[in-house]
Amino acid sequence: MARKTQRLLLLIVSCSITGVILGGTAGWAESSLCLGDSKVTSECLTQDPFQKTIQGMSTGLLAGAGAAFGAVWQLRNED
Repeated sequence: MARKTQRLLLLIVSCSITGVILGGTAGWAESSLCLGDSKVTSECLTQDPFQKTIQGMSTGLLAGAGAAFGAVWQLRNED
């Protein structure tokens, strides 16, 4: 595999992992804040914190991978 291709794959993987971490943390924090709010809604009580964290992680994965692909696309168009 060419060195340039390896660097691009590393960029995509690192952005995706960062997105998963940040998205999961945001989802977990959102569910924690919901339960700690002074006015707890029925939606807050029925949602599963684990499911909310997984949703955040999947959204983060897509956002990170999308950002990396956008950066790769931009770099390839500049060459």
